[in-house]
Amino acid sequence: MARSAKQKLKLLYLVKILTEQSDEEHCLSAQALIDALAAYDIKAERKSIYDDIAQLIDFGYDIVLLKSKTGGGYYLAGRDFELAELKLLVETVQASRFLTVNKSRELISKIEKLASKAEAGQLQRQVYVANRIKTANESIYYVVDDIHRAIQNNKQISFQYLEWNLNKELAPRRGGNPYLVSPWALTCKDEYYYLIAHDSEEDKIKHFRVDKMAKIKILEEKREGVELFERFDIADYANKTFGMYGGKEETVTLLFVNSLIGVVMDRFGKEASIRVRDEAHFSVRVKVAVSGQFFGWLTGLGAEAKIIAPESVADAYQRHLRETLAQYE
Repeated sequence: MARSAKQKLKLLYLVKILTEQSDEEHCLSAQALIDALAAYDIKAERKSIYDDIAQLIDFGYDIVLLKSKTGGGYYLAGRDFELAELKLLVETVQASRFLTVNKSRELISKIEKLASKAEAGQLQRQVYVANRIKTANESIYYVVDDIHRAIQNNKQISFQYLEWNLNKELAPRRGGNPYLVSPWALTCKDEYYYLIAHDSEEDKIKHFRVDKMAKIKILEEKREGVELFERFDIADYANKTFGMYGGKEETVTLLFVNSLIGVVMDRFGKEASIRVRDEAHFSVRVKVAVSGQFFGWLTGLGAEAKIIAPESVADAYQRHLRETLAQYE
C-alpha cells in the first residue's frame, strides 16, 4: 500500500494501537503513539495526535488521558468486555467438554484479542486446556449451526449418532442408519451440549449429545411434536434427568438430614417442595427420571438420604444396591 494511502488510514491504525497496546496500567504518550504509527509507515506530529484523539473521543471512543509526573499518556478505557469478564469467558471455554482442544484454543485466541496485549498475557496464564477431558468431534460448530438453522426454518434433521468403541474410536450406532428427529431446543447440562428433539417414530421427546452427532442433514419436512413442546419446560426436564440419562418419570419423596439442604437446592432449585419432618430432617417431593444415574447420585449421599415414597422406587433402589454389592461378595 502506498504511503499516502496508509496516511488516510491513520485514525484506524491509531485505534488499533490503543486497543492492542494500552490499558489503565499501560498508557501511551503522544510520542509513543507517533513511534507506533511510524512502525506502520504513517507519519504523525504531536499536534495531529491531539487532534486525532479528540476526533476519536467525539466519535464515541472512551480514551482517557492519564496525567503523571513520571509520564502518563493515553489509554483506551471503554472496552466491550472487562478483564474479569474475559477471564470468565476463558474459563467457560476451558470447562466446556463439548468443545475440542483445538476449538477451545481457537476461541480463547479470539477472546484474547478483546483485551490489550498486556491483559491478554494474564488470560494466557489461565489457559490449561491440554489436560481437560474434551470431545473429539471437530465438526461441533457446524452441527450446532445446522441445528439452529433447522429450528429457525421449522425443519426436521437426520444425523448419525456416535458412540465410543473399545478401540477408542467414535463409531456410528445402528450400523450408521440415520436418526430422524424434529429439533426444538439446545441446552447445556453437566458440561455437555444437548439437542432436545421429538422422535416421530416413538412419538416422544428425546435428547442427544451434540458432540456425538455427525453427518447432519436439514430435511424439507416440517417439524413434528408441536403439541408436546407447547407444554414442555426445558429447565424442568434437565433438573429431573440425572446426567441426562432417561428413565421412567416418577414423583418421589426423599428424606434428608438438614445439612444437605444446600445439595438439594443446587440439584432441584428453589421451586422444590420442601417440608420439615423433625429437628434433624426435611423431605422434598420432586419429579425425577428414575435411572441408575439417579440411584448413583443418591448413593453418593450415603445414609443421610432416603427414598420414602413411592415404595416401588424404594424397592428398585434396594435391588440396585444389592446387585452392586453382589459384585464384591
